[in-house]
Amino acid sequence: MATCVVRPRIIQECRRHKLLSSSGTRDKRGVFGRSWRRASELATAAVKRLGEAIRCAVKPTAGLVPGLVSDLTRSRAELLSENALLRQQLIVTHRHVKRPKLLRHERAVLVVLSALTSSWREAVLLVEPETILRWHRAGFRLFWRRKSRTTRKSRRLASATIALIKRMAIDNRLWGAERVRGELLNLGMHVSKRTIQKYLRQARGPQPWGQSWSTFLCNHASQVWACDFLQTYDIFFRPIFAFFIVELGSRKVVHIAVTRSPTSLWTTQQLRNATPFGTGPRFLIRDNDDKFGAEFDRVAETRGIRVLRTPVRAPKANATCERYLGSVRRECLDHVIVLGEKHMLRVLKEHVTHFNTARPHQGIGQRVPVGPVAHRKAHSNTEVVARPILGGLHHEYRWAA
Repeated sequence: MATCVVRPRIIQECRRHKLLSSSGTRDKRGVFGRSWRRASELATAAVKRLGEAIRCAVKPTAGLVPGLVSDLTRSRAELLSENALLRQQLIVTHRHVKRPKLLRHERAVLVVLSALTSSWREAVLLVEPETILRWHRAGFRLFWRRKSRTTRKSRRLASATIALIKRMAIDNRLWGAERVRGELLNLGMHVSKRTIQKYLRQARGPQPWGQSWSTFLCNHASQVWACDFLQTYDIFFRPIFAFFIVELGSRKVVHIAVTRSPTSLWTTQQLRNATPFGTGPRFLIRDNDDKFGAEFDRVAETRGIRVLRTPVRAPKANATCERYLGSVRRECLDHVIVLGEKHMLRVLKEHVTHFNTARPHQGIGQRVPVGPVAHRKAHSNTEVVARPILGGLHHEYRWAA
């Protein structure tokens, strides 16, 4: 009986151990299978990525060096077919893209490949063959410019010397680089001609050669007269014309006349009255008004006067006389009601006398056209006396005797 009880227990124990061993075997097989599947998946992904990398390297859009390396392993038929395919795509691109943008290194690559290819003119599609030649010449110039570049640092010119060169260029329009260089050598400054030319261009700019109009007037101011008309109205709003002749050097009003109907004959007679006994200037500036006429020019020529007509739309050509006419309006006629010709002539003569003998002018250094060069110094007990002009519109100041 005891034997019968023990035997089933032994059988159960054996069965239990067999089940445990079979489950452990199955677990070990499951872990190994999962590891194998994971390793196979990683290997497949690596092979896939490698294939993608190889395909990217084989594509023409890849870099130049990887493309050349991949082409070495390919057959001639495959390369010819790929070239035909690429050429057709370039033809389509050339038909749709008007002006492709190429980077600098891409231009350099095209230049090098064109130099290595005998039929490069027929192979170029994106750009013209002349463009390739132009890029080649530009690279050649850049190469030799860099190769011939000096390593010595140039000595920088002092700012005071540069300012002096520009000042000479502005003050002396007729001077060239050699003339300025000679003046600098006289001052002990050694500057090359090329450097002087650079600063001359900066100072003068694209201006015409020769002296300016203001320089001509300053050089011939004492021998130049300027004339012009001034129109105003009397108390009944009738026009009256005043004719002035001004000397540019001293700003002196040489002649004045008034009329209601200025004609060519009247204006010519005023020129005769202003130049008695053949005395007159060398040049006479006038505008293109019909009041002057050919007779005016003929009389001026007989007196040895060269008439200079002002150009069209050149207000500075007769600036001195125009400025004087503005002074006459502001200082006299704007404050006086003109009754007639005689009244206007009397008022203008008084103003001209004051203008010539007492009024200082900025253009001649605050001096008067006709008057003492220097005033005497007054004592402490000396008084200043005021003399009214034009009824008190202006005053002249003198030291009391």
